[in-house]
Amino acid sequence: MLDVIGLTSAEEELYRCLLQLTTARVDELAGRLRRPRAEVIEQVEALRAKGLVQPTDSDPDAPLRPTAPDVALGATLLRRQEDLEAARLRVTQLAEEYRAGLRRHHVDHLVEVISGTRVLRDRLRDLQNSARTEVLWFCRANPLAMAGPENVEEFDALARGVGYRAIYERDLLLEPGALADLAKGVAAGEQARVLDRLPVRLAIVDGRTAICPLVPDRDGGEPSAAVIGRSQLLDALLALFESHWRVATRLRLEDPLGVAAADGRRADADTRHADDRHADSYQPDADEARLLSLFVAGVPDKSIASQLGVSRRTVQRRIADLMAVAGVDTRPGLAFQVARRGWL
Repeated sequence: MLDVIGLTSAEEELYRCLLQLTTARVDELAGRLRRPRAEVIEQVEALRAKGLVQPTDSDPDAPLRPTAPDVALGATLLRRQEDLEAARLRVTQLAEEYRAGLRRHHVDHLVEVISGTRVLRDRLRDLQNSARTEVLWFCRANPLAMAGPENVEEFDALARGVGYRAIYERDLLLEPGALADLAKGVAAGEQARVLDRLPVRLAIVDGRTAICPLVPDRDGGEPSAAVIGRSQLLDALLALFESHWRVATRLRLEDPLGVAAADGRRADADTRHADDRHADSYQPDADEARLLSLFVAGVPDKSIASQLGVSRRTVQRRIADLMAVAGVDTRPGLAFQVARRGWL
């Protein structure tokens, strides 16, 4: 098994034998392994070259002892991992060049149709693993292939500097645990916004490849999707995303559970700063911004309360407080003031 890092099965067996003996001479190893002495000497030299075996002293016939494998092989493993990652990226690049060549010469290859939940999920993961600059998402409720918690590739991509912009449909926020899951992505660097409705499900990677399901929802069969390469159709999808991004409401989800913890502290703060809250320069704190982002997105009070871990009455009281700060007496008026004052 260790031959992938240059250790043959015979060398591994000899090393394991030495681990059991702690120290041993060449003759003892040859006897236990029932191998010719010359063969054992050759394998010992190979293990010494790899840093896995060393003599106990300077005597040419001194007993041998094993060294820690993680120290000796750790650097080799790391190099192999780096080589494999470089090879994977190279294969991805060659595959993209291959598809680009086909698209240049065959219009049929501008759009590839794929079918099946697993195939669609694997393609989404492959595209995210190959992303270099930015991934764009239209996330509708009731995912067809991959729910948010399953998308671990996003966190790997964010960690290596890939940008993520996602627009979520309002109904998606009503699903149990949705805000907690979205908060993890936002904390990792995702930019999240919300709209009441989205026209399609969509993922675009690096402005070069898009995946768009061909049916709006599951109808009992396997989902199918179009994989779209560089073309005017892709340009139109990019423009569609940007037009919705401009009008979508920013989601503030750094710590959705922090609202409940902070609510007890807020009563005293509200009393101390009652006058300041009516100043034109007032800016909502982090907890208020989280509540407002859900309020402006059209999430019902009961759902806001459930997602933020507070009572419905608390949500209503705090919205009323913010209406007083904004100088309005209706909820639509508060939503207008949130946008006008730049509170989100």
